[in-house]
Amino acid sequence: MGHDGVVETFATYLREHGLPVTAQRLAIAHVLLGSERHLSADDVASELARAHSRIGLATVYRTIELLVKSGLLVERDFGEGFRRFEPARDIPHHEHLLCTVCGTVHEFRDERLERMTTLVAEANGFARQRHLLVIYGVCADCQRAAPIRRSPLTRP
Repeated sequence: MGHDGVVETFATYLREHGLPVTAQRLAIAHVLLGSERHLSADDVASELARAHSRIGLATVYRTIELLVKSGLLVERDFGEGFRRFEPARDIPHHEHLLCTVCGTVHEFRDERLERMTTLVAEANGFARQRHLLVIYGVCADCQRAAPIRRSPLTRP
C-alpha cells in the first residue's frame, strides 16, 4: 500500500472510531507514515513547523497515540529519554543500529540472529515470543567526520 493509501487507512480508522478527521491529524500522519526515519514527536513538530504548519506538540502526541493504536505506527524506545516511531510496514522483524553521535537509526535483518535468539531461549527453557536488539555505536558518516580516538590498548 502506498503512502497516501496508508494515510487514508488512518482516516478510515478515525471515522470508524467516531473521531474527527482533521487536517492536523492527517498532516501528522503524512509526516510519520511517509518517513524512512525513526522520528520523535519533536522531530514531527519540527518538520511541520518547517512546512509552516501551526500544530502544537500536544496534538502531535495525541495523534501519535492514535496512530499506534490503529496499528499503523510502531513505537521504539532506544533508551534515549524519548520515544521514536516508525511506520508499521509489511517487512519481517528487524533490528536497529543507533548512532550515538548523530542519532541516525539504521535497520537490519540477519537470519542468523533470528535463529540464535531461538536457540538461546530454548537452551534456557524459554519459549521465545519476541526480542529487541539495538546496537549502539558510531555510524560511518560520523566516523569519517571525526575519527574515533583509539586507546593505546584498543586494536585498530
